[in-house]
Amino acid sequence: MVKLNRIYTRTGDDGTTGLVDGSRTPKDAARMAAIGDVDEANSTIGVAVVALRNGGIELAWLPALLERIQNDLFDLGADLATPGGGDGGADFAPNDMALRIVASQVARLEDEIDRMNSELSPLTSFILPGGTPAAAALHVARATVRRAERAGVTAAREVAINPLALAYLNRLSDYLFVAARAVNQNAGGDVLWRPGATR
Repeated sequence: MVKLNRIYTRTGDDGTTGLVDGSRTPKDAARMAAIGDVDEANSTIGVAVVALRNGGIELAWLPALLERIQNDLFDLGADLATPGGGDGGADFAPNDMALRIVASQVARLEDEIDRMNSELSPLTSFILPGGTPAAAALHVARATVRRAERAGVTAAREVAINPLALAYLNRLSDYLFVAARAVNQNAGGDVLWRPGATR
Protein backbone atom coordinates (compact mmCIF):
# COMPACT_ATOMS: atom_id res chain seq x y z
CA MET A 1 0.00 0.00 0.00
CA VAL A 2 1.23 3.46 -0.90
CA LYS A 3 0.91 6.20 1.69
CA LEU A 4 1.96 9.74 0.82
CA ASN A 5 1.74 12.23 3.66
CA ARG A 6 4.09 14.79 2.15
CA ILE A 7 4.28 15.83 -1.48
CA TYR A 8 7.71 17.44 -1.29
CA THR A 9 10.70 15.84 0.39
CA ARG A 10 13.60 18.10 -0.70
CA THR A 11 15.66 14.96 -1.35
CA GLY A 12 15.70 15.72 -5.08
CA ASP A 13 17.07 19.22 -4.76
CA ASP A 14 20.52 17.92 -5.70
CA GLY A 15 19.26 16.73 -9.10
CA THR A 16 18.85 13.08 -8.15
CA THR A 17 15.84 10.90 -7.52
CA GLY A 18 15.29 7.64 -5.69
CA LEU A 19 14.69 4.27 -7.31
CA VAL A 20 12.63 1.46 -5.77
CA ASP A 21 15.70 -0.25 -4.28
CA GLY A 22 16.72 2.94 -2.45
CA SER A 23 19.55 3.85 -4.80
CA ARG A 24 19.64 7.31 -6.35
CA THR A 25 20.08 8.30 -9.97
CA PRO A 26 20.31 11.62 -11.84
CA LYS A 27 16.93 13.03 -12.79
CA ASP A 28 18.10 13.32 -16.40
CA ALA A 29 19.28 9.70 -16.66
CA ALA A 30 17.85 7.71 -19.57
CA ARG A 31 15.90 5.50 -17.13
CA MET A 32 14.22 8.59 -15.67
CA ALA A 33 13.43 9.98 -19.14
CA ALA A 34 11.62 6.73 -19.92
CA ILE A 35 9.70 6.85 -16.64
CA GLY A 36 8.72 10.46 -17.35
CA ASP A 37 7.52 9.61 -20.85
CA VAL A 38 5.44 6.72 -19.48
CA ASP A 39 3.89 9.14 -16.98
CA GLU A 40 3.08 11.58 -19.78
CA ALA A 41 1.60 8.77 -21.88
CA ASN A 42 -0.59 7.78 -18.94
CA SER A 43 -1.81 11.37 -18.65
CA THR A 44 -2.68 11.55 -22.34
CA ILE A 45 -4.71 8.36 -22.02
CA GLY A 46 -6.57 10.05 -19.17
CA VAL A 47 -7.44 12.90 -21.54
CA ALA A 48 -8.73 10.34 -24.06
CA VAL A 49 -10.92 8.73 -21.37
CA VAL A 50 -12.48 12.11 -20.58
CA ALA A 51 -13.03 12.81 -24.29
CA LEU A 52 -14.72 9.44 -24.73
CA ARG A 53 -17.01 9.92 -21.74
CA ASN A 54 -17.95 13.46 -22.77
CA GLY A 55 -18.35 12.78 -26.47
CA GLY A 56 -21.38 10.53 -26.57
CA ILE A 57 -19.35 7.82 -28.29
CA GLU A 58 -21.06 4.44 -28.56
CA LEU A 59 -17.97 2.52 -27.42
CA ALA A 60 -19.04 2.51 -23.79
CA TRP A 61 -16.65 -0.37 -23.02
CA LEU A 62 -13.51 1.53 -24.08
CA PRO A 63 -13.01 3.96 -21.15
CA ALA A 64 -12.87 1.10 -18.63
CA LEU A 65 -10.26 -0.72 -20.73
CA LEU A 66 -8.20 2.44 -21.01
CA GLU A 67 -8.36 2.95 -17.24
CA ARG A 68 -7.06 -0.59 -16.77
CA ILE A 69 -4.21 0.32 -19.12
CA GLN A 70 -3.52 3.41 -17.01
CA ASN A 71 -3.12 1.10 -14.02
CA ASP A 72 -0.78 -1.09 -16.09
CA LEU A 73 1.29 1.99 -16.91
CA PHE A 74 1.76 2.69 -13.20
CA ASP A 75 2.98 -0.91 -12.89
CA LEU A 76 5.27 -0.28 -15.85
CA GLY A 77 6.68 2.88 -14.30
CA ALA A 78 7.41 0.94 -11.10
CA ASP A 79 9.06 -1.76 -13.22
CA LEU A 80 11.33 0.79 -14.90
CA ALA A 81 12.17 2.30 -11.50
CA THR A 82 13.27 -1.07 -10.09
CA PRO A 83 16.84 -2.03 -11.01
CA GLY A 84 17.29 -5.65 -12.00
CA GLY A 85 18.29 -8.04 -14.72
CA GLY A 86 21.74 -8.67 -13.33
CA ASP A 87 21.45 -12.45 -13.65
CA GLY A 88 20.51 -12.63 -17.31
CA GLY A 89 16.92 -11.49 -16.93
CA ALA A 90 15.62 -13.69 -14.12
CA ASP A 91 15.50 -10.56 -11.97
CA PHE A 92 12.54 -9.42 -14.08
CA ALA A 93 10.22 -12.02 -12.59
CA PRO A 94 7.72 -10.32 -10.28
CA ASN A 95 8.14 -10.85 -6.55
CA ASP A 96 7.15 -9.24 -3.27
CA MET A 97 9.78 -6.53 -3.75
CA ALA A 98 9.47 -5.89 -7.51
CA LEU A 99 6.39 -5.04 -9.54
CA ARG A 100 7.04 -6.24 -13.10
CA ILE A 101 5.11 -6.25 -16.37
CA VAL A 102 4.31 -9.87 -17.22
CA ALA A 103 3.52 -11.71 -20.46
CA SER A 104 -0.22 -11.92 -19.72
CA GLN A 105 -0.47 -8.12 -19.74
CA VAL A 106 1.10 -7.98 -23.21
CA ALA A 107 -1.10 -10.86 -24.42
CA ARG A 108 -4.23 -9.09 -23.17
CA LEU A 109 -3.40 -6.06 -25.31
CA GLU A 110 -2.86 -8.32 -28.33
CA ASP A 111 -6.23 -10.01 -27.77
CA GLU A 112 -8.00 -6.67 -27.51
CA ILE A 113 -6.24 -5.34 -30.63
CA ASP A 114 -7.36 -8.42 -32.57
CA ARG A 115 -10.94 -8.07 -31.30
CA MET A 116 -11.19 -4.38 -32.22
CA ASN A 117 -9.41 -4.82 -35.54
CA SER A 118 -11.76 -7.63 -36.60
CA GLU A 119 -14.60 -5.08 -36.66
CA LEU A 120 -12.69 -2.58 -38.84
CA SER A 121 -12.36 -2.43 -42.59
CA PRO A 122 -8.81 -3.06 -43.89
CA LEU A 123 -6.60 -0.01 -44.25
CA THR A 124 -6.16 1.19 -47.83
CA SER A 125 -4.26 4.38 -46.93
CA PHE A 126 -2.33 5.92 -44.11
CA ILE A 127 -4.68 7.89 -41.89
CA LEU A 128 -4.39 11.33 -40.38
CA PRO A 129 -4.49 11.64 -36.59
CA GLY A 130 -7.89 13.26 -36.23
CA GLY A 131 -11.59 12.65 -36.61
CA THR A 132 -13.59 12.97 -33.42
CA PRO A 133 -12.09 14.69 -30.36
CA ALA A 134 -11.83 11.29 -28.65
CA ALA A 135 -10.05 9.69 -31.63
CA ALA A 136 -7.68 12.66 -31.86
CA ALA A 137 -6.90 12.28 -28.14
CA LEU A 138 -6.19 8.57 -28.68
CA HIS A 139 -3.79 9.46 -31.51
CA VAL A 140 -1.96 11.91 -29.22
CA ALA A 141 -1.72 9.12 -26.64
CA ARG A 142 -0.43 6.73 -29.33
CA ALA A 143 2.32 9.14 -30.37
CA THR A 144 3.27 9.75 -26.73
CA VAL A 145 3.47 6.00 -26.06
CA ARG A 146 5.77 5.64 -29.08
CA ARG A 147 8.06 8.25 -27.53
CA ALA A 148 7.98 6.37 -24.23
CA GLU A 149 8.94 3.20 -26.07
CA ARG A 150 11.88 4.96 -27.76
CA ALA A 151 13.00 6.30 -24.39
CA GLY A 152 12.78 2.80 -22.93
CA VAL A 153 14.92 1.41 -25.75
CA THR A 154 17.48 4.15 -25.10
CA ALA A 155 17.49 3.37 -21.37
CA ALA A 156 17.95 -0.34 -22.12
CA ARG A 157 21.30 0.51 -23.71
CA GLU A 158 22.51 1.87 -20.36
CA VAL A 159 20.76 -0.31 -17.76
CA ALA A 160 18.90 -3.59 -17.72
CA ILE A 161 15.22 -3.03 -18.57
CA ASN A 162 12.48 -5.66 -18.46
CA PRO A 163 11.93 -6.70 -22.11
CA LEU A 164 8.23 -7.22 -21.40
CA ALA A 165 7.93 -3.55 -20.39
CA LEU A 166 9.20 -2.57 -23.83
CA ALA A 167 6.91 -5.11 -25.51
CA TYR A 168 3.95 -3.70 -23.58
CA LEU A 169 4.68 -0.17 -24.83
CA ASN A 170 5.03 -1.44 -28.38
CA ARG A 171 1.65 -3.20 -28.26
CA LEU A 172 0.03 -0.28 -26.48
CA SER A 173 0.78 2.12 -29.32
CA ASP A 174 -0.82 -0.38 -31.72
CA TYR A 175 -3.80 -0.71 -29.36
CA LEU A 176 -4.34 3.05 -29.27
CA PHE A 177 -4.11 3.27 -33.07
CA VAL A 178 -6.78 0.60 -33.50
CA ALA A 179 -8.92 2.16 -30.74
CA ALA A 180 -8.80 5.52 -32.53
CA ARG A 181 -9.93 3.82 -35.74
CA ALA A 182 -12.77 2.09 -33.86
CA VAL A 183 -13.94 5.43 -32.44
CA ASN A 184 -13.82 7.08 -35.85
CA GLN A 185 -15.62 4.17 -37.49
CA ASN A 186 -18.60 4.94 -35.27
CA ALA A 187 -18.44 8.59 -36.38
CA GLY A 188 -17.97 8.47 -40.14
CA GLY A 189 -14.68 6.65 -40.65
CA ASP A 190 -10.96 7.34 -40.81
CA VAL A 191 -9.48 10.63 -42.01
CA LEU A 192 -7.38 9.46 -44.94
CA TRP A 193 -4.02 10.81 -46.04
CA ARG A 194 -4.14 12.04 -49.64
CA PRO A 195 -0.51 12.01 -50.84
CA GLY A 196 0.44 15.24 -52.58
CA ALA A 197 -3.11 16.63 -52.42
CA THR A 198 -2.03 19.97 -50.96
CA ARG A 199 0.75 20.76 -53.46
